[in-house]
Amino acid sequence: MSQPSEREHDVQGQAPNAAQQSERTDTAPGPAAQADRRRSGRRRPGRPPLFWEILAALIIRPLSRLLLRHDWATGQLPREGGVILVANHLSWTDPVLLGHFVYNNGRWPVILAKASLFKVPVLGRIIDRLQAIPVHRGTTDATLSLKIAEERLNEGACVIIYPEGTITRDPDLWPMVGKTGAARLALATGAPVIPVAHWGAQELLPYGEKKPRLFPRKTFQVRVGPPVDLSAYAGRPMTASLLREATADIMAAITGLLAEIRQEKPPAEPYDPKNAGGDRRAVR
Repeated sequence: MSQPSEREHDVQGQAPNAAQQSERTDTAPGPAAQADRRRSGRRRPGRPPLFWEILAALIIRPLSRLLLRHDWATGQLPREGGVILVANHLSWTDPVLLGHFVYNNGRWPVILAKASLFKVPVLGRIIDRLQAIPVHRGTTDATLSLKIAEERLNEGACVIIYPEGTITRDPDLWPMVGKTGAARLALATGAPVIPVAHWGAQELLPYGEKKPRLFPRKTFQVRVGPPVDLSAYAGRPMTASLLREATADIMAAITGLLAEIRQEKPPAEPYDPKNAGGDRRAVR
């Protein structure tokens, strides 16, 4: 696989203009959105308080440039309105690195994070102020994250979801069978689903390791596809079968983009970790 040339371009004027900041939908915000408003003290749809946004940008952008070369381009994401970004998951560094890409495309990345992280001193406060959404896995509050995400989308946020739910366990690092949360959210809100594939984060910090591999300098590649066409599922009862089919379409779009980056042929069937022995089986 040939090494791509670096072609990173910054977005001019990272903060949105006044018209973009004041833009909102007619949907009334729910309790989570109202709480965000009270915390921020000002109205910034889809974005954190300005202080926290600037602080995060001042830390993450220089660090990302220092550690990695970037093979991506700007102007690939919708600049306005609620949008769901669905991406493959390769490393614990994914949210930070992909968040940098999203920010350079003029959007603020709203990321779903494990609820336990919000209880960590200092870190919990920071990710809360950065508009991250807590995910309560295996509890009665498990669906709360989707409700909050729906409210953020109605406000015009750019929500990043990793449909696999965890870092891929595929032996060759292809996307696994996806969970249905992203499809459910898309069909409930009508927000476009933008597939994103990336490659290189796993070389910086492979799954299971705690120390990053800083040398030689790695390249972080990103490709963005057109919105996934879910029109065939709109207006139909949201059954488990329908959600699995819609999720399969979403995962196929991500996998196709990753195949372009890797210049390799993906497996005919996605990896399903639930299957004994790690057999590959079809999603549908």
